[in-house]
Amino acid sequence: MKLNFKGKTAIVTGGSGGVGLSTVKELIKEKIHILSLDIKSPPNKILKSKYVHFQKIDLTRFKETEKIINNFYKKYKSIDYLVNTTGVLWFDKDKSAEEMDLDIWDRVFEINLKTMAYLVKIILPKMKKNRFGSLVHIASIDALSGDDKPQDAYGASKAAMIRFSKSLAIQYGSFNIRSNTILPGAVETPMQERWKKNLKAK
Repeated sequence: MKLNFKGKTAIVTGGSGGVGLSTVKELIKEKIHILSLDIKSPPNKILKSKYVHFQKIDLTRFKETEKIINNFYKKYKSIDYLVNTTGVLWFDKDKSAEEMDLDIWDRVFEINLKTMAYLVKIILPKMKKNRFGSLVHIASIDALSGDDKPQDAYGASKAAMIRFSKSLAIQYGSFNIRSNTILPGAVETPMQERWKKNLKAK
């Protein structure tokens, strides 16, 4: 069955690299109008696409994020999809147990989890009004297990995303709004560059 995405819109966070950039490329093929949000710029080829509206933004700046999303909604009258790939994995800073820096812990949670709360707070009323929407959050298989590598803030934040997404699915299913979490394993993205330098890091 060929799905028809004519007139549909999507917001992709972390859209300039890794999973987010790959998602943007696939959505372009379907001629979906995309609001791509990231702290860094995407390749020029993406910027030239008539379907991509890119905004450079730190998503932890809630008021700015809200303004950008509201302007996009005002133009297209709907937000049909959210693909939330925002996340940081700081191998050198995200320590475990005795070495834990609680400021780093808080910052990881702010970026990985609190931005998810920001986004759904802004977007869900708009999806609810149109009685349609799909939320896709990129967590990690690391959320389901412990790890002998010191990255506990990352794993804990990704586990929290799963619980949050399930609750959203229950609360908004009656409005034809879905919320799902994808748990990838290791993906070759810039976040994993350390593996090429040190194979034992795996």
